[in-house]
Amino acid sequence: MQSSEIILRPHHGLCIGFFGGNGYNEEFTEHMSSVIEMLKRNDPVITLLCSCDVICSHCPNAGGKICSCEEKVSLYDRIVLSFIGAREGDSMRWSRFFAAVRAKIVEAHRLREVCYDCQWQYICSKKCPAELL
Repeated sequence: MQSSEIILRPHHGLCIGFFGGNGYNEEFTEHMSSVIEMLKRNDPVITLLCSCDVICSHCPNAGGKICSCEEKVSLYDRIVLSFIGAREGDSMRWSRFFAAVRAKIVEAHRLREVCYDCQWQYICSKKCPAELL
């Protein structure tokens, strides 16, 4: 996977941080793993957009176009942006964004405020000490 222009949904900073190999299907899981590897290896500049991104391109809920859960995930995106003090369209290095998500959401005990009704929350709760949720 190339790291030229990376569009990322803001809430995917949380999904990436808690990813453990689970996903909608094998294709999605493999793609997610390759995106994470590329982000860690290259620390590219990412652009935060509240719309389908590099991860959504292999999600059966979106097919890279519009998410079938768009209203819900757009809310997650807006909450993440608010908590980290960013705006849609902002660009920054992956490492800077990920550090902000970790510090201002996970370590600030605000994870449930973002993804209170996410179907994958059970995974995050296993990986994150209860006091951080």
